[in-house]
This record gives sequence, structure tokens and C-alpha cells, in this order.
Amino acid sequence: MFTNRPIRSLIMLSALQILACLLWPAATAMAVETPTGSTGLTSIFAPETTPARSIFDLSIFVLVVTAIIFLVVFTLLVLSLVKFRSRAKDADREPPQVYGSTQIELAWTVIPILIVVVLFLASARVIHLVQDAPKPATAVEVTVIGHQFWWEYRYPALGIVTANELHIPVSDPSHPTPTFLKLLSADTDHSFWIPQLGGKTDLIPNHPNEMWMDPQRPGIFLGQCAQYCGTQHGKMLLRVSVDSPEDFDTWVHSQQHPVFQDKTAIAGQRIFETTACINCHAISGTAANGLFGPDLTHLMTRATIASGAAENTTGNLRLWIKDPDAIKPGSLMPAMKLNDADLDELVRYLETLR
Repeated sequence: MFTNRPIRSLIMLSALQILACLLWPAATAMAVETPTGSTGLTSIFAPETTPARSIFDLSIFVLVVTAIIFLVVFTLLVLSLVKFRSRAKDADREPPQVYGSTQIELAWTVIPILIVVVLFLASARVIHLVQDAPKPATAVEVTVIGHQFWWEYRYPALGIVTANELHIPVSDPSHPTPTFLKLLSADTDHSFWIPQLGGKTDLIPNHPNEMWMDPQRPGIFLGQCAQYCGTQHGKMLLRVSVDSPEDFDTWVHSQQHPVFQDKTAIAGQRIFETTACINCHAISGTAANGLFGPDLTHLMTRATIASGAAENTTGNLRLWIKDPDAIKPGSLMPAMKLNDADLDELVRYLETLR
């Protein structure tokens, strides 16, 4: 038996929940419309590409539809509780017996079917837009290969191989230069996800996937492998640098340029080529042609090491070689066990790779 006080409390709680549902999309939209100074966000509420924006718009549409359903159901529930609550004068009376209503039964059958059809069509439209987009002749093509626990990027048309930091150009709507990614895996399942640039897409062994992005402003965009792939899954980070056309051309030229042979670092190069380093890593123009670890040809043009786990500084580079587990526990890179003198020479050599 309900009393007036619990009913008022229930109505107040329901009203607060409904208000929260109504205000949340508005607050989200305001946050999205406000430009941010930082480009290191990982928010799905600040889309920067056509695919990401389409997914975001679909999400807001679904949220609005479900919020309306919530409002209708809760309103009917509250009205029922208020209108048909137990009263003292009705203690000895039997409530009216209702044995069905064709109109109500049709309504709760037809309306949900229509809602599902609308959501299905809206989702199918976005899937078609994202997956079946035509590839223009100006598109930049990149092959992304997921490894435990780092990313390999290959630009077939440009002859560039790099790792962990993806560079792509800004796509001007008047002269679009989208980037099309072919996603492969060298070992186990991974998932490529930069929230501001696109939805999650899996990298599955022997099953190529594709995605594309057309960011329209430069900046650094961060992401994460979104599929558990082993011990260091949590530090298999993504870093995408969206460059202006001029900066992208400069980066491409620097990556295509042969490695600079610094005569003062010959001792470090000799250490690199006579230890286990050469078995896993490649450096263009040298005897090192390993495929199991990141290509180090232009190592010092990258802002981070260890797939974004640490800044690319002399101290971090030295620690990464000496004891990889200190930066990335469980990584597959072995400790080199070098003495301090050899370690210093090796670091000095690696710092010439620009």
C-alpha cells in the first residue's frame, strides 16, 4: 500500500532522472562545439573526421530516441502510480477488471517495430558511408601492421616504413586528401582506435580490414589498441600527427632521405651491428634488416619510444635499451646487458638517426 510521501519521493526522483537525460545531450553538444586548445584529446565527443562525425551523430540520434522512450515510459509509470494508487476509501472495493485492449496491444507492438526499423536504417546508412566510401586518386594509402606491442606503418606509394607515430595530411574539403588504412596483424588480434578520427577497427591475422579518415585540422591525436593482445596491451598506444600539406611533404622528404652516417658514432654502430639489436631492427643503408622490431632508420624524428610509453629523450632511450621492463613491463624487447661505456656509445649512435 502506497502512501503520499513515497509517491512524492518517487515522482521527484523520476523528474530528476528525466531532467538529467534531457540536459546531458545539450551539455555534450556545447562541449563539442567549444574548440579546445589541446589536440591530445581521446574523447569520442569531439569528432574531427567524416567517419567519426557520422558515428557521433548516429550515437546522439540513438540517445535522443532512447531518451524519448525513457520519458514516455517513466511518465506513464508515474501517472499510473499517482492515478491508481491505493486509497483508504477503496480498501473494501475491488479494482476494475480489464481483460485486454486491442488498441493498446497494437500500439506496443507496432511502435517498437517502427523504432527498430528507424534505428536499423540510420545505422545501415552510416555503415555504408564509412565502409563503402570511394577512394579518390589523391588519397594517401598506409598499411598498418599491429605487433605485440607496437605499430608498424608502411606507405607503399612513398617508399616509407616507420613505427608507432602515424603521419597523415590535413584533408581540405575543397581538395580532399583522405588517408586510407589497410589494417593487418602480425601475431594476434589488435584494434585500431583513435576516438576523434574514427571508430574501432580490428586487426585480425590473415583477415585484412580497412578504414579511412579525413581530418580537417592539424594536430596530435591519441588513441589506444582497444583489443586485449597480451601483457603490454595497456601501453600499446597510438599517436597520429595530422600535418599541414607543407609539413607532411617535409616529413615525407625527411623519411625518404638516406640515414646520415655520422663518423663520430661508428663505435655505436658497430655495437648495434654485433649484438642482438640487428636481429630485430632495420636501419636503411646498413646491414641491419630485422623485421621483428620497429624500423629505426629515422628514430630521432619521433617524439616517443616504446609505442608512446615514454618521451624520446636521451635518458629514456638509455633506460629502454638497458632495462625495457622499467618502462614497459612484459615487452618482448630483451635487455641488452651492455656495460655503461658500450651503452653510451649505442645511445650516441641511435641519436644520429634523424
